[in-house]
Amino acid sequence: MVQDHRSSEQLHIVWIYSGSLAAALDAATWLETVKELRNFGCRVTLVAAGPDGCHQIRGVEVLCISRPEIYLLRQFVFHGRLLRLIMRQWTKVDVVLFHQMSAPWLLPLRILRGLTARRRPLMVMDIRSLHMPGKQGFKDRLRGVFVGTMSQAASRWVDGYLVITKRMTESLRIPSERLWGVWPSGVNLEQFASAQTARRWPLPEEEPIRLIYTGALHYERNLMALCRAVELANAEGMAFRLTLMGDGTARKDLEKFAAQSAGHLRVVPPVPHDEVAQVLAHAHVGILPFPDEEKFRVSSPIKLFEYMAAGLPILATRIVCHTDVVGSGDYAFWAQDAGEQGLLDALRLVWRSRDFLREMGREAAIAAEGWTWRASAEKLKKALDKGCRFLE
Repeated sequence: MVQDHRSSEQLHIVWIYSGSLAAALDAATWLETVKELRNFGCRVTLVAAGPDGCHQIRGVEVLCISRPEIYLLRQFVFHGRLLRLIMRQWTKVDVVLFHQMSAPWLLPLRILRGLTARRRPLMVMDIRSLHMPGKQGFKDRLRGVFVGTMSQAASRWVDGYLVITKRMTESLRIPSERLWGVWPSGVNLEQFASAQTARRWPLPEEEPIRLIYTGALHYERNLMALCRAVELANAEGMAFRLTLMGDGTARKDLEKFAAQSAGHLRVVPPVPHDEVAQVLAHAHVGILPFPDEEKFRVSSPIKLFEYMAAGLPILATRIVCHTDVVGSGDYAFWAQDAGEQGLLDALRLVWRSRDFLREMGREAAIAAEGWTWRASAEKLKKALDKGCRFLE
């Protein structure tokens, strides 16, 4: 049996993202983390879908594999080409890091490894989200069944797990001996710092408070209840303007509702990630209205950290993915539940606290310093070192 005591700086890690990182809303998770891992000296090959060859995406080198954009077929083609790529470097790859969607196609590598004396590459599943039922189309439901089935099947042969939060570990009942580590989402502080200096805060009683939500506009994210709560608040004499920026299953319904709001609500398409800070600079409060459901409880919302780094106070539902981050911090307005009344009560608090928004934003920016991508990458690096040493 081959014994190998290399550190993560010496390991060759192949990290797989089966979609296109050029268009993904959560691309920062992979791009920023890989950038930081490489800054630590780690050797990481980040593989994603795209035009064949090495490409720079947001300043990060990504090895892209082409695929047809045909449902299901694209996964077969992408992973078939991926397997050939890994096989060509079989003796040089130490860790293959992947999410649930890639699990069935990587099983042949695990079988092949079992036929050799070499214990590598180690197969590590990184779980960043749960797929929960909701108001979804056929493709989304099929994806949910597939991911759930593959996750259970892969539990028999993966060497270890990485997860986004400790609560994810508890939800999936991952045995402690197979958990390599926990690494949350993060933020690039420098990218969002400009929003702090560019922002103009509302004058007392003279200007509306501008609310912002950025991210997926899916039904399960409770955005319609938020819109109704904003309308109720304005009907009581408060002055709020809400912008929803993104795309998703609920977008058309949200646009119809916004069209009847006398300009109080806007639904706008997403912008490139390097322009998000400019959008946040025009807002006064960042919104996270998610319901208290398992999918959200186990998450580590990137948008929360981006709001904080941009110097925004937060209005959020009181669920653990938010409270675990904010803790006793005095920069959040809490909605006790995700219903219209709970959100309306939180908006009333915002309105009464308008003179303190600037100071709350400063506190949020300071708190964001503890949630950088560098800190997340360091946790991931330690987890890889620990897992590899444990299995030697």
